[in-house]
Amino acid sequence: MTDAPLGPEAPHLPVTRESPLGRFVPSAPPGAATHWGTGAQNGVQMAQLDRTWLGPLAPLLEDPAVTDVFVTGDSGTWVDRGGGATPDPRVHLSEAAVRDLAVRLVARGGRHVDEASPCVDVRLPGGVRVHAVLPPVSTSGTALSIRFPRAVPPTLDDLARTGFFSEVDEAVVRACVERRANVLVTGAGGTGKTTFLAAMLSAAAPGDRIVTVEDVAELRVLHPHVVSLEARQPNLEGVGGIDLARLLREALRMRPDRLVVGECRGVEVRELLSALNTGHDGGAGTLHANGLRDVPARLEALGAVAGLTPAALARQAVSALDAVFHLERVAGRRRLACIGSLGTTSEGELAAQPGLGAGRAARGAS
Repeated sequence: MTDAPLGPEAPHLPVTRESPLGRFVPSAPPGAATHWGTGAQNGVQMAQLDRTWLGPLAPLLEDPAVTDVFVTGDSGTWVDRGGGATPDPRVHLSEAAVRDLAVRLVARGGRHVDEASPCVDVRLPGGVRVHAVLPPVSTSGTALSIRFPRAVPPTLDDLARTGFFSEVDEAVVRACVERRANVLVTGAGGTGKTTFLAAMLSAAAPGDRIVTVEDVAELRVLHPHVVSLEARQPNLEGVGGIDLARLLREALRMRPDRLVVGECRGVEVRELLSALNTGHDGGAGTLHANGLRDVPARLEALGAVAGLTPAALARQAVSALDAVFHLERVAGRRRLACIGSLGTTSEGELAAQPGLGAGRAARGAS
């Protein structure tokens, strides 16, 4: 069987077994429940996203519980419905078809992926996020990861109904939002950091001006005044790029009431901590970490990239951040595992401990 390129004239779905775009085998009616709540999830985003863009993967979106789709070369397709990725035998693509689909989706997002730029992260209409890695960087074939946001993002009330706060006091979270505490949301990949942060921001006072800074815009905040800034990759000549650190400096000129960084992963940690130390209350960011005790080491690693010594990073972080919310994913369910704060040891090293310190968060929780 030969594979035709996925161009603008790709056949409309459904894709049949004989289609050169891939193989689709109909399945039983999908369920509608998710670990973030129930109800149709993909209706709004699929109305904004032309189904032909997704080619043979579009039928997977008939299941409203689908949050992620992963394709790796010709080895198969995996789907995450909130409980972890599982193989889905309904769609199987060849390596050529996966590569063509990756190129097409990235192009729809205004970027390009090729041998010169083999790793690309892009946002499509409706908030769909696409990440593609081409061979030889990906030794197992073209790796395509697609994340589909909920049409209606969950609120704190929605999260509470799923048992998200079963390990902690939900009132502490709400007090942090009300008291404009600066918070850091941590956790491993797929624990729901972005979803939880968006829910907290949605609970902010309607008069607050929220400015978000992200590498790829994913935060979907139900709030009347949100300004979203997204980083831009350099063009083919290597110019025109705007990174998170630059966007943070621009955001400070926009008089934000709440300054938010979608994910701290580099030198932007320096600008964020500096901003939160100069009167910008109610700020927030997310950070990848395996546990609360691992947060200091992650911050120190980022601080080193930004030119901060461990002592300087410790002083900045302790002063800037009032609370650390660490998330976990256990048995397929996401939850807020613990609430902690940052402090320093007798040697002046940064440390994290359960419970809140003496800042705004602690006063609000008392």
